[in-house]
Amino acid sequence: MEGKVPLLGDRFPQLDVVTTMGKMKLPDDFSGKWLVFFSHPADFTPVCTTEFVAFQKRYNDFKKLNCELVGLSVDQVFSHIKWIEWIKDNLKVEIQFPIIADTGAVSNTLGLVHPGKGTNTVRAVFIVDPGGIIRAILYYPQELGRNMDEILRMVKGFQIADKHGVAIPANWPDNELVKDEVIIPPATDIKTARERMKKYDCFDWWLCHKKL
Repeated sequence: MEGKVPLLGDRFPQLDVVTTMGKMKLPDDFSGKWLVFFSHPADFTPVCTTEFVAFQKRYNDFKKLNCELVGLSVDQVFSHIKWIEWIKDNLKVEIQFPIIADTGAVSNTLGLVHPGKGTNTVRAVFIVDPGGIIRAILYYPQELGRNMDEILRMVKGFQIADKHGVAIPANWPDNELVKDEVIIPPATDIKTARERMKKYDCFDWWLCHKKL
């Protein structure tokens, strides 16, 4: 890794990239949209193939949330093209989102190569909001495929949290304590704490919840 790796709350770095759908500028080309940027170790590998099929199967669900997908590995663009052709011909799934062909510059900027896990990019995920701000970063090792439903859930959760000024409980919308309800941010003064108990369903003044 070189330089400072972006952190939560940072703006996603300005990147000029070459993809299977032509040259792009990140995050500017997705301004006003949510973006799930993800890296995979290599084309023509079994776990990565299952991931791309899984992402594509949910692509319309992401698009309904005004969210786009962009993949990346250090393979050359012709390898990406041949791989997605193979997926279409053999698995009957057409990959409809761009895949970045990285020479190493993007991986170094975003910290996608972890020396303890070899020279390939790890399975990183950056969730970026419409303003270009990084809201979540996930890292998975090469041997463990991602859960795309969780990534979809995260985008939904961020949008609800932003719109309603609430927090999202564990395992939402199937939380063990509040089911599909959301959490009210804790009170910051005595008056508000007392009012919370009257206004919302609460376990205590600092743990209140409500339906959307």
